[in-house]
Amino acid sequence: MPGPSNTLLIEGSFEELADELSHYLDEVKRKDSDSNTAIQTEIAPLLEQNQKDEVLKKLVTGSAVLNSAPEKEFIAAYNLLVHLVRQSSNPNIFLPKICHNLSTPITSSKNNGPGLALSVLTTIFNILPQDNDVRYHVFLAILRVIRASGSFEILRPQLKNLDAWILQWETDEEDQRKLYLTIADVASEANEEEQSYLYLLRALRTIPSEEASSSEARNLSVRALKSALSYPTHFDFQDLTSLDSIQSLRKSDPVYFELLEIFNAQVLDDYNDFKDEHDGWVEEQRLDDSLLVRKMRLLTLASLAASSQSRSLPYQHITRALQIPSEDVEMWVIDVIRAGL
Repeated sequence: MPGPSNTLLIEGSFEELADELSHYLDEVKRKDSDSNTAIQTEIAPLLEQNQKDEVLKKLVTGSAVLNSAPEKEFIAAYNLLVHLVRQSSNPNIFLPKICHNLSTPITSSKNNGPGLALSVLTTIFNILPQDNDVRYHVFLAILRVIRASGSFEILRPQLKNLDAWILQWETDEEDQRKLYLTIADVASEANEEEQSYLYLLRALRTIPSEEASSSEARNLSVRALKSALSYPTHFDFQDLTSLDSIQSLRKSDPVYFELLEIFNAQVLDDYNDFKDEHDGWVEEQRLDDSLLVRKMRLLTLASLAASSQSRSLPYQHITRALQIPSEDVEMWVIDVIRAGL
């Protein structure tokens, strides 16, 4: 994964190494197909004319075959390609294609393919200057590989660097939103629901006030609200109610907004009234009613305790408000304490 900037040392002139790589690409391609096209032949006159970028176009275009190269040769071949691209006057035009190739399946090594791809992508990320915005696109490719391989633990320690990277790359709000949503997706597929929700929230915060009622804002707001409702240990909904895009749900999705208001400041009786009024809606939205009831019981008990004039609550008040038998009261009190409410 990304770390301190480093260098890539490969000996040989551009002409020698380009010829060597083109020969290798032709060999890999011949093993995979009956194609008679020869990159080595195509670049020979270009090398004589010192047209480096034209040579690189041929090499990078043909480099997709490296994904079927033998595992033991994969990293060396890609490192050679990256080394050649760095000798261009404008290497940034070639790196996106290489990153795209690396974020697609490595057919020669289904088990170790993600690790091989991450190794090369990490090298590309680390050899670029810290303020080079191409790092943004390299990082997106890294995220795609991590998502496909379900290896969120590789990503976790790098997230602490994200804010600094965004400042260095001078990333605009739209690209920040794309990045946060990609991380949210990676986390969600790894069942890291808390991390997924946090990055959904960060994505929502990039939406300008004048776009708070847009379809994108609406879809993202509903997704974030459903995530907050469905996450078992999320109880503070003020992080949502403070956002303009969430407030816009009052008009676009009034039932969702009503449910949010219940979880933000009301009690179990209100939730039950909501279900009676909107019969079947919770199930239609694929929300877990048993989970929502549990969360409302905990929030209701916390609200009872906060509004009590004394340091004690009668059992009957708790049983009535939570709609539970008296023998379950102690269990719910313990659960409220455990939840930090």
